[in-house]
Amino acid sequence: MLSVSNLHVAVGGTEILKGLSLEIPAGEVHAVMGPNGAGKSTLSYTLAGRQGYEVTEGSASLNGEDLLAMAANERAARGLFLSFQYPLEIPGVPSLTFIRTALNAQRKARGEDEIGAPAFLKLAREQAAKLKIEFDMLKRPLNVGFSGGEKKRMEIFQMAMLSPQFLILDETDSGLDIDALRIVSEGVNALRSSERGMLVITHYQRLLDYIKPDRVHVLAGGKIVASGGPELALELEDTGYDRFAPAAA
Repeated sequence: MLSVSNLHVAVGGTEILKGLSLEIPAGEVHAVMGPNGAGKSTLSYTLAGRQGYEVTEGSASLNGEDLLAMAANERAARGLFLSFQYPLEIPGVPSLTFIRTALNAQRKARGEDEIGAPAFLKLAREQAAKLKIEFDMLKRPLNVGFSGGEKKRMEIFQMAMLSPQFLILDETDSGLDIDALRIVSEGVNALRSSERGMLVITHYQRLLDYIKPDRVHVLAGGKIVASGGPELALELEDTGYDRFAPAAA
């Protein structure tokens, strides 16, 4: 599903990713953990197509298609979704209007019919109820005045509505209390399937108590320096990242 090989990425002339390779098959959830500045968010932004992230070497593909040759909107239409660490506020644009516009833009790009208002509202009510989102909140401007937990739930709501093929969760647990973390994780777990892959980026084990990964990777110094099963995250919780510094050098 997702294949990244020898990826080198520079930001503002400084190389951040230095030969990162990663394979995530369909049906699996992989976690990437690492210290601050290791390149975790750079990886997510590069895959999603954010401007300012210059790929100098390497490749990245989704289902055999070259991601790096596509614009950000084309990657989204192919089924790539990025849940932001710090979701953006868009004043003046109701959340429902934003999501329906995004959904229909993706459907149009795939040659599918647009979803009508009645079917969209029915689906929105069903997904909002699962995430304990008050429907009136969806009528408010996107993320404006929302708490940290509400913004993260809105991200998962968008994810559920768009039903992407591959999910990238960039520190989704940031700023969440225990109840919000559980609700958000339940929303993510509901999207697990044999045809969908997920990349979960996090600092802490606590998120992985709720979203169980198939594999855990350590990103340090701009590349993957260790990989293992879920037990690797528990080891990191106890020992930290210092022992991986030599491998990252």
